[in-house]
Amino acid sequence: MGPLAELRGITKTFGAVVANDSIDLRVLPGEVLALLGENGAGKSTLTRILYGLSQADSGSILVDGTEIRMHGPADAMAAGIGMVTQEFSLVDTMTVTENLMLAGSGLGRVNRSAAKTKVLEAAARIGVAIEPDAVVGTLSVGERQRVEIVKALFHDCRLLILDEPTAVLVPQDVAVLFESIRRLTADGMGVIFISHKLHEVVEIADRVSILRRGRIVADVPAEGLVPAQIAAMMVGSADRVTEPEAGSAADTVEAEALATAVGLEVPGAGVEQPVAQVSRSGVLDIDRITLAGTGKPLLDEVSLTVHAGEIVGVAGVSGNGQTELVSVLCGMTPASSGAVRVDGADITRLDVTKRLRAGLGRLTEDRRGSVVLNLSVEQNLVLEDLDRFRTGPFTSRRRIKEHVAGLMERFDIRAKPGDPIRSLSGGNMQKVLLARAIAREPKALVASQPTRGLDVGACEYVYSQLRALRERGAGVLVISEDLDELLGLCDRIVVMVSGRIVGEVLAAGTSREELGLLMTGMTAGAGAHS
Repeated sequence: MGPLAELRGITKTFGAVVANDSIDLRVLPGEVLALLGENGAGKSTLTRILYGLSQADSGSILVDGTEIRMHGPADAMAAGIGMVTQEFSLVDTMTVTENLMLAGSGLGRVNRSAAKTKVLEAAARIGVAIEPDAVVGTLSVGERQRVEIVKALFHDCRLLILDEPTAVLVPQDVAVLFESIRRLTADGMGVIFISHKLHEVVEIADRVSILRRGRIVADVPAEGLVPAQIAAMMVGSADRVTEPEAGSAADTVEAEALATAVGLEVPGAGVEQPVAQVSRSGVLDIDRITLAGTGKPLLDEVSLTVHAGEIVGVAGVSGNGQTELVSVLCGMTPASSGAVRVDGADITRLDVTKRLRAGLGRLTEDRRGSVVLNLSVEQNLVLEDLDRFRTGPFTSRRRIKEHVAGLMERFDIRAKPGDPIRSLSGGNMQKVLLARAIAREPKALVASQPTRGLDVGACEYVYSQLRALRERGAGVLVISEDLDELLGLCDRIVVMVSGRIVGEVLAAGTSREELGLLMTGMTAGAGAHS
């Protein structure tokens, strides 16, 4: 059987950077091809070319053996190629049917009744129930993703590109998605699956293709692979993966396997790790914080204490108050009521800068919004700490250079001090932000989505730095939608639903499924631990 789609000699450059270098890739009918690689490896560029969002400098795309010229997504859809990304393209105020009619059905002029029928047929094909008249804004994240897949089927899609499809899903929604994928491939569809979650890759993929520095370096059957083998192929060498540190409440098996695969030892791997020694003194106290919203509060009397020497996670489906909580804690949004204290000092009415001076560090999810893109790496590293380099009206350039050189070496920032920060990869930019936050020796750190979009090696580096901060006696609050991350990194985890904390568990002994139940507003029988 010939390939559904085939890329031949695809090359794409951006200035001096070669994003895709003579790539050959094929997708067969009825298979799930996992397309993997570190950040900057060329995955996004390649799939954008296949979907018509970008044009290759050279090379060709064949669908069913016929060369296709992709000038835009309309050409891709006409060729039977669909794409679903993390950022859904649905209009919240419109119904499911209206959204799909807006996108165009491929049927020419189609009436609402025919469109509803096609929605129901597509939903049945992937084994889910979708109400055609449901307003999209009332749907859960998992339900919205199913609508996006149905929208692709609306265009008679035969090759579906799924870009990080499980990034914001609870485990129960992941199970539904995987069952839908299996139904589609059983029906002859091809799927390109892009993910950083390697345990999911080995569960769903038939074949794995790995990109490194713009080239395909491996194309192998998925059967028999373990996450560690994939990770080793992705990073290419052991020295690019940071050794996971012992001492978290539940170091993940995947992290241990990764370290073993690339030749690192994990102290105590395979045996129960001791729980970190936690001081009972609260370094970050959140006391009945409320943030008013339209109709109902965005934050509803949120109370939480993070102790010295402890990492506490906040889990929740996207849109349940996590972003607002970070904004209030870091001083970007004033709380309607309640108090925030750092090491006993009330910082509720302080601005962002004064909170930093009071000992509250921050690592927000918007990396590019947390730096000044037109400034250099050096300037961004000292941006929030210039006072320490001043004597009277004078600023010591020598001390700044020494400080920056030390941070760049300590945090393995792979750039030059004078490089514009906009030129850095996501991983290196996150290292800059980590270095800046930790250099101030915060008493407490708020880290929001600290590894979103980062590759395996960069994720492990971030984890090691957060654990080291905990070992030095700081309290760390991690807000994340990655349940494996929370379970592998944190000592305790609280769950937010509709702006309230609805449950709390110890990470040790808690499963992804139990957390998922709490996140959907159901109880998993887990007791609170304070």
